[in-house]
Amino acid sequence: MRPVTPTANATAATEARAPAPLELGSARVGVVVPAYKVAAHIEQVIRGVPRAITSIIVVEDKSPDDTAAIVERLGDPRVTLIRHAVNQGVGGAMASGFAEALRQELDIVVKMDGDDQMDPAHLPAILAPLLAGEADMVKCNRYSSLKSLQQMPFVRLVGNAGLTFLVKLASGYWNTFDPANGYVAIRTSVLEKIELSRLPKRYFFESGFLIELGILRAVVRDVPIRARYGDEVSNLSITKVLFEFPPRLLWGFVRRLFWRYFVHDFTALSVFVLCGVPLLLFGVFRYGWYLAHRVDDGTTAPAGDVMAVALPIILGVQFLLQAIVLDVSLVPRNPISSPLTRAGSSGSAR
Repeated sequence: MRPVTPTANATAATEARAPAPLELGSARVGVVVPAYKVAAHIEQVIRGVPRAITSIIVVEDKSPDDTAAIVERLGDPRVTLIRHAVNQGVGGAMASGFAEALRQELDIVVKMDGDDQMDPAHLPAILAPLLAGEADMVKCNRYSSLKSLQQMPFVRLVGNAGLTFLVKLASGYWNTFDPANGYVAIRTSVLEKIELSRLPKRYFFESGFLIELGILRAVVRDVPIRARYGDEVSNLSITKVLFEFPPRLLWGFVRRLFWRYFVHDFTALSVFVLCGVPLLLFGVFRYGWYLAHRVDDGTTAPAGDVMAVALPIILGVQFLLQAIVLDVSLVPRNPISSPLTRAGSSGSAR
């Protein structure tokens, strides 16, 4: 294949934002690019990936434009092009890309979207905790400064703020922010512990991925970046966030509690949940029964009836609040992946 000579504008844009040289040692790092309707941006994304990155896995997710043709014309030897016969969404594209990264025996894989929102200049800061063995996954945080917040569209700002708390609760990563940000890097040794087919196929991918990592107790670290938006159009609607995300986050929360605190371990938090949930449900049920059967004769409810309703609710809430406090204190801090072999050593550790 013959490489395409980029236009003057594309060359100038690439040079203007050329990332700093990466010091990767002996680590093999790859990039997965889910590509759907990104023909206008994909060339700039691929050309912007530093030469130190040994592999670029582009997953063309049944895109109706000429995204795949542009990738093929570039002729970059680092690129592996995967084409889906049926559109599977960002989660399905990432599952295919992750599987290819495991096949290529990469040490670290970075997710960079094909719409050119994710600046490769941030790669040194993103990869540093993984190379140093301080984290299993690193994700970017656009809420790091007031200037970054001012650059973010208002609708995304409000939506992400509300979504953040729910994802924290579901995943257990109370130390992270901006869960909808898909600019992430992860050790492939952690991916090997995840059943990739279980990952959410579409826009719930980022949140569902954090929940799976929370079950594994992988260490996730935030890296502050600047928000950057161009002429791309988001396909994620507010309706999807409001009506589809909460029930899926609730199910993810239940799964995480079950596996982390009743299967993999049993702690004081487990006891608080076992006591708090029945007490709260009993109190609420008792109150509903009382309202349905009480006779409105103008008299005050007996103290015993009030206590029979109020005490279980108060105790249940207190138990569950203490469980949340313990959950916050139990955020994973010890990486589950083995340290990478540094430059000068023979081979690399997965």
